[in-house]
Amino acid sequence: MEPLLVEQRGTVRWLLLNRPERRNALDITLIEALDKQITSAEADPGTAVIAVAGRGPSFCAGGDFHQFLELHERGDNPVDFLADVSACFSRIAASPKPWVAVLHGHAIAGGLELALACDVVVAADTTLIGDGHLNRRLVPAGGSSVRLPGAVGRGLSRWLLLTGELLPATAFENTGWIRAIVSEADLDATATRICHQLADRSSPAQQRLKTLLHRIDGIAPEQALREELATFADNWSASSVADALRAFLAPHTTTKADDK
Repeated sequence: MEPLLVEQRGTVRWLLLNRPERRNALDITLIEALDKQITSAEADPGTAVIAVAGRGPSFCAGGDFHQFLELHERGDNPVDFLADVSACFSRIAASPKPWVAVLHGHAIAGGLELALACDVVVAADTTLIGDGHLNRRLVPAGGSSVRLPGAVGRGLSRWLLLTGELLPATAFENTGWIRAIVSEADLDATATRICHQLADRSSPAQQRLKTLLHRIDGIAPEQALREELATFADNWSASSVADALRAFLAPHTTTKADDK
């Protein structure tokens, strides 16, 4: 089977992790396919938003342990593969187009790290979410130690990282990280609506803003403010902002015909 299915639904490109027999565990073929789709979606003017979801019982349960052991038995450290995973997820985080993670079943370890790289998260209320690496004597390598504190806060992130505990999606509803938590029956419709909201605002300005948000993440406020001003200056002429403002300010003329 293809490890990743692609469905173009209007301006939203859906990427479906397609290793259901392994709970969509990440392996070399899946990461390569995902990386290619990042390039393709970013270059496609007809794609405004990218949604990533999982087929079968889970979104993604993490890295493929079978592959980890195969690499180990060949004398290779799995870190080389995980460097590719980390680079792939960093490309998603840096993408100028919005990414939406659609979670169900399990979003654990590498699955959590994929969701953390996305801009918006939608989850079924029964989804189990957690870092989980310590449960198998592992440590993160796909970004959760870096991105999880900003998503859910220092206290909860430390708990998840240092215990490996898995929590239902409803435990995250006060963190602001998950945009919507719904029943699994409503998951696809809710994710579709949210994707369309993002797509309706698709523009060069949105892409510049998405790029800015990534660029200023974690840097000193003074430098971040300079980056914001530079992005404004670049966007002003490139996005024909003056024309948009004139159109907004143009007086509305009401005629007698309009009143009838």
